[in-house]
Amino acid sequence: MPELPEVETVRRGLAPHLVGRRIVRVDQRRPDLRWPMPPDLVQVLTGARVTDLRRRSKYILADLDRDASLLLHLGMSGRVRIEGEGLGRFHHDPAVLPRHDHLVLVTEDGTTITLNDARRFGAVDFVRGEDHPLLAALGPEPLDEDSTPERLAAALAGRRTPIKAALLDQRIVAGLGNIYVCEALFRAGIHPTRPAGRIGSERIARLHAAIREVLLQAIEAGGSSLRDHRQTSGELGYFQHSFRVYGREGQPCLRDGCGGTLRRIVQGGRSTWYCPVCQR
Repeated sequence: MPELPEVETVRRGLAPHLVGRRIVRVDQRRPDLRWPMPPDLVQVLTGARVTDLRRRSKYILADLDRDASLLLHLGMSGRVRIEGEGLGRFHHDPAVLPRHDHLVLVTEDGTTITLNDARRFGAVDFVRGEDHPLLAALGPEPLDEDSTPERLAAALAGRRTPIKAALLDQRIVAGLGNIYVCEALFRAGIHPTRPAGRIGSERIARLHAAIREVLLQAIEAGGSSLRDHRQTSGELGYFQHSFRVYGREGQPCLRDGCGGTLRRIVQGGRSTWYCPVCQR
């Protein structure tokens, strides 16, 4: 499932083609994805101008010049492609079949933005007002200025759950997923099974810095393309080539002087990769 860097990459690709543009045509080709789409989706979007494009956790929010924001979640296989006469045809992946094009938006300059979702685990909805059930319980954004080591320490205090599971809890840190939690824990030198509430302040500070570092590097690389993620240009992300532990079971640890061999365990039904020597 796309994590924060992949969703942010899509948001950045969409922004120049959506922000400030009016949507002149909406083609809704099915009534639902993971959940039903709003019954007034076409009515509200047609003629609306996009005033801003934001990301909250793993959700993209398109603010409209009316009392609603369009919420988009890519699910497991969702992709967005952009086409237009002045832009050229960006997406050339033959595996992306037109029958999985479920929502098409056309802007006033002729740009076409298409949501393709083969598995239909994504979501399209409206956020009206300040509250939405998918957003209400989310924790702080790890790249925001108000995300601090002290705030992370307070969120983890007293928790007996393993630190890996705690970081996957969207109520503690918004947007993290399996890939970047594994990578951040490795960089911070923290064992994934260590109880979250038993990590000292210095190590929490290293973990906080590692989370920010790995996310920023992944965004710069366009995210990680393992199966379904593509940028809006159709290009692959490249951060998977920088993985230090994820998917590297049995391979040597890349930390200088460590000499350990990476292992894989299963936590909460998900694989965790780590070094048993330098992660404690």
